Amino acid sequence: MGVVGDKLKNPNAYKRVVIKIGSALLVDAQTGLRKEWLNNLCDDISQLTQNGVEVLIVSSGAIAMGRKILNLPKGTLKLEQSQAAASVGQIELGRAYNEGLQTYDLSAGQILLTLSDTETRRRYLNARATINALLEWKAIPIINENDSVATSEIRYGDNDRLAARVATMVSADLLILLSDIDGLYTAPPHFDPNAELIEEVPEITSDIEAMAGAAASELSRGGMVTKIEAGKIATEGGTAMIITSGKEAHPIKRLINGANATWFAPSNNPVTARKRWIAGHLNTGGQIIVDEGAENALMLGKSLLFAGLTRIEGQFKRGDTVKILSHNNRLLGHGIIAYDAADAQKLIGHNSNEIIDILGYKGRNEVIHRDDMVLTVE
Repeated sequence: MGVVGDKLKNPNAYKRVVIKIGSALLVDAQTGLRKEWLNNLCDDISQLTQNGVEVLIVSSGAIAMGRKILNLPKGTLKLEQSQAAASVGQIELGRAYNEGLQTYDLSAGQILLTLSDTETRRRYLNARATINALLEWKAIPIINENDSVATSEIRYGDNDRLAARVATMVSADLLILLSDIDGLYTAPPHFDPNAELIEEVPEITSDIEAMAGAAASELSRGGMVTKIEAGKIATEGGTAMIITSGKEAHPIKRLINGANATWFAPSNNPVTARKRWIAGHLNTGGQIIVDEGAENALMLGKSLLFAGLTRIEGQFKRGDTVKILSHNNRLLGHGIIAYDAADAQKLIGHNSNEIIDILGYKGRNEVIHRDDMVLTVE
């Protein structure tokens, strides 16, 4: 890498950094918590804070830690068993983080989130305010998915995307995904010896997505696929992202000293705070399909009108986030819909001046206003 590339990969060059830690890095299946590794990471975090960097941690490992403490057998756990294991493991992880950071006169604050906490606007704003208060007090937020209560319907399912959501929520400059692989390769390096590391990704294209592989370890749910999905959430919100290895001691210091990594460029036109929230949605209430004329209008920055709507799928309520699809099922973006599904269904293909005659009340002229829409054309 050149000088510019080295600077881009240096966390000290950023003001607010989110570091995501995978289960396999933090918890050993045989010996439990990798305490020395965690203490070395806390040293790295201390150095960043001394350089004026605000640091947030998104940490996996609660279920894996709980399994070890409870001596649970190998194999898949039932939902309630995973939740119970998480409740045991979370206490130990919180204690370990707190003790490790206190060595460097830093305080830790624990925040547990579910998918709905970041996809419901009021909860999203409350979580953001709580995190910002911790950072103002110079405390390190330790964030994890609330595995003890989250069901499959309200789960992120992986902390890569949760970390990206948190990064955009708090307007972080950089997201670091510490992984068991040192970056994105042209092919899975454990299968293809000729695979080459991609050091910089200016934009996440379909070719980049095709390079993603499957999960690489037993304890880690997220593979390169979820990391690329996280990258899309982060970069579209104006946050740069780095994937690098966390296997060795002092992973952040190693990154600063030039360790292998892949840097993903933030968007040149990051969305506003409100649209950042819309763009990061993973759980949509349904989808609407538009014709070619409406698609062209959307590309010009127009709002979506009922005249350009051809089909509605799924059930949603006014204020829900829905997917916007083209006539050939390409994802065009996401938006907050102004009508319940039942009423929207009645208005498909109609002009705005017919709304009151069809519904009996005068609603908004737009199905989705341009201010409530984020285009992410695939």
